[in-house]
Amino acid sequence: MTRPPHTSVFCYPWDVVGDPGAAARVAGLGVPQVTLAAAYHSTRALTPRHPRHRVVTARYAAVLYPPDAGRWAGRRLRPHVQEWTPGADPYGEAAGALRDAGLAVHSWVVLAHNTRLGEEHPDTSVANAYGDRYPWAPCIAQPEVATHLVDLAAEAAVRPGTEGTELESCGWYGLAHLHAHDKIGGVGLDGAAQYLMSLCFCPTCRAGYAGLGVAGEEVAAAVRAALEPVWAGRRAPAGAGRAAEREEIERLLGPELYALVTTWRDRAARTLQHRAVAAVRQAAARAGRPDFRVLLHADPAAHRCGANVGVDPADVLGHADGVVVPCTGDDAARRDALTPFAAAAGPDTTLAANLTFVGGMGGDPGALAAHVEHAVDLGANHLRLYHAGLAGQEDLAAVAGLFG
Repeated sequence: MTRPPHTSVFCYPWDVVGDPGAAARVAGLGVPQVTLAAAYHSTRALTPRHPRHRVVTARYAAVLYPPDAGRWAGRRLRPHVQEWTPGADPYGEAAGALRDAGLAVHSWVVLAHNTRLGEEHPDTSVANAYGDRYPWAPCIAQPEVATHLVDLAAEAAVRPGTEGTELESCGWYGLAHLHAHDKIGGVGLDGAAQYLMSLCFCPTCRAGYAGLGVAGEEVAAAVRAALEPVWAGRRAPAGAGRAAEREEIERLLGPELYALVTTWRDRAARTLQHRAVAAVRQAAARAGRPDFRVLLHADPAAHRCGANVGVDPADVLGHADGVVVPCTGDDAARRDALTPFAAAAGPDTTLAANLTFVGGMGGDPGALAAHVEHAVDLGANHLRLYHAGLAGQEDLAAVAGLFG
């Protein structure tokens, strides 16, 4: 590899707002682009170089710009405005500073991951086979939820001065969640068990299963029965990798129920993704930006839930401009993640390998060059580096040494 491909680093607006040197430091890394959060979930973030603070606590999922009051008037579900970064438009202020430093700015929009939404409107959340609600996980099969997410995607993505967007959590969210004081690790749940615990049995999903021929309670009972050996400690974990997870899920549910559940969930996810991408493109066209790029944070296994939603690579690359793929891990994990997308990619597809380079968050800054080269060999033509605002000096030095 003689030259790394087009690269973007992630940032939060609070990394930049109030720090006159932040934009220049990011530009000094040698990367041409920043992916900047416009709508984001709750978090607690370290800001190791900011002159005014060291920790930012974003207490709830919020937009980091002033939402359009007319768009949301009279609606039960609407975005909340952040309160932890000064100014009416932290995204716009940060984006302006980054552009002035010579960096392109793309928006970073988190969709189906919103604990405050679920706390205020419990009926909108995923409900598991035992009746437990996951307030952080909106059920994307519910029409009201899906419409809210599509409109949020269009508004948050196409901000002034923004050249493209990355939609995170544009699909099913499930059990896995970095909750405060999390205590769900007492029983090890492999990928198959995580999936079963992530299936939704809200009234909409129960009706969806029934419409495909099996009563929702019958599906829920089958899921509970499949999980009983897990709670009793009698089930061996599934093999590693996406294919082994899928095969184990099908074995546990049986082919008929597996086909029914995946038909319902894949249909809901694809519908949301197609609607969200189309809405963003329409908003960009109205703003006079026909070249606006729309990417999804995605996983090539349709059963995966979370920030990197499970998709069919051929389907998602048939309507979106590309994907951002999680590539932290060993060589085998990167191959498993990137190869299916590379096989489905067209000549204009953006296939971005997302690499965590922050040592304290599981990254390996010393191996960044090797990981980049491996991702490129597997077909990646873009890179995403997580996360410039959270990184320590050694981490940033590794990026600057490779790209500067």
